[in-house]
Amino acid sequence: MGTIASTVLALYVFFLKDQLPTIAGHLVSASFLSAPAAVVMAKFILPETEHPKTLGVHAKPHYEREDNIIMAIINGAWSGLRLLGGIVALLMAFLGILAFLDLILGGMGGYINQWFGLNIQWSFKTLLGYVAYPFTLVLGIPPSDAPALAKIIGERTVVTELVSYQHLSRLMADGVILHPRSAIIASYALCGFAHVASLAIFVGGIGALAPQRLRDLSRLSLRALLAATLACLMTGAVAGFFSSSSSILLGG
Repeated sequence: MGTIASTVLALYVFFLKDQLPTIAGHLVSASFLSAPAAVVMAKFILPETEHPKTLGVHAKPHYEREDNIIMAIINGAWSGLRLLGGIVALLMAFLGILAFLDLILGGMGGYINQWFGLNIQWSFKTLLGYVAYPFTLVLGIPPSDAPALAKIIGERTVVTELVSYQHLSRLMADGVILHPRSAIIASYALCGFAHVASLAIFVGGIGALAPQRLRDLSRLSLRALLAATLACLMTGAVAGFFSSSSSILLGG
């Protein structure tokens, strides 16, 4: 979840190539940088303190052979159906929970707007945007661009990076982003499958194939999402550090 697949990289390039012609090289660089960043964040969040049980043990591969081709087809189709069913069921459950949270926040937000005279469309995406705001400043994004890009970085957790890249392209086309370095940093920070849909795919898919490890997967799922999100932010911070323009942290 800390990086992206090459199969979708071309799609993101298609979204941003008009506003940022060098986006292909940046996304390739982000993919390479995010891999070690994900390992570092995983070690921070879940340190390896015990002695590995398989250290120095020669593991023999396990093969399953069916009696005939018909049994192979039946078992293969059944395994694929379990994999798909686990992904779809968990994805629907997560999306249902998010919709329920949006409903609650929308109702509470109406009262908050009345009490304080605000005009904010409250949702889970809006809340994540406020949470991501200080991180956008740490990444090196200038304060004038931070509110808009914080919303995009925050919403990626819910709407996936596909939608976030589309919104980034729209902001650049409309001239909302004032500094070129802001778009570059955001493209690095968004380069990862760190969102709820990916979490459902991994946990639901692996859990369907290895149900005996489902409890372990459920315990690690949210920490894995947090580690992936921090890894993407670390990649964005590296891009901001090496960007030649000024930033709030470097005093430009």
